[in-house]
Amino acid sequence: MRIQVKRTGGFAGIERHSEVDTSGLPDAHEWQVLAEEAMTDGRSTPPLGVPDGFSYQLTVDGHTVYCADPRLTDPQRKLITRVLKEGA
Repeated sequence: MRIQVKRTGGFAGIERHSEVDTSGLPDAHEWQVLAEEAMTDGRSTPPLGVPDGFSYQLTVDGHTVYCADPRLTDPQRKLITRVLKEGA
């Protein structure tokens, strides 16, 4: 499973991209469950965010959804944080 996160916005407006390929990882099932939960609550179009807040584009195996601060679900926040921390 390929998970991609694109973060835009924020005070400085700096874009950040990160990606994780879970194939072959010992915790691939955990990634899959988290990704499925995060994608379920995503929107098909970018939501309106708040001034200086972050907006996110989540793509899992070619399927893309959008979400934004401060309305992230717990699974979205966990997945985004993990991909941005552990991804390339």
